[in-house]
Amino acid sequence: MASVLVVEDDSDIQFMISFLLKKAGHQVRTADDGQAALQKWAEERPDLVILDWMMPGLTGPEVCSRMRALPGGQDVAVLMLTAKSEKDDVTEAFAAGVDDYMTKPFSPKELPERVAALLDRVSQTR
Repeated sequence: MASVLVVEDDSDIQFMISFLLKKAGHQVRTADDGQAALQKWAEERPDLVILDWMMPGLTGPEVCSRMRALPGGQDVAVLMLTAKSEKDDVTEAFAAGVDDYMTKPFSPKELPERVAALLDRVSQTR
């Protein structure tokens, strides 16, 4: 299965996302903030990054923009998973380069399915 970097500052949510994705067979790494996410992405080059929006330091869209600007940054799938649900938020996230967007609270059934669909879609186009 795929390697996934979960970037979430809430430890309970980070645990739940990690648990669901490990159960689906993915290899999961975690980061608590945007700067750590960029460092882990550069070191490990995961297939997918799941980003929270509101974190200490860099926001999810800032992390995505910076990652996309780096060599190989266009190749990774990015899912924004956030409590922000306004249309302007969604627009900003896609402008930053995310491939998919989900809001919290999220369905434990939907997340692994959305991850699988995103990975499949990205593998066909990149």
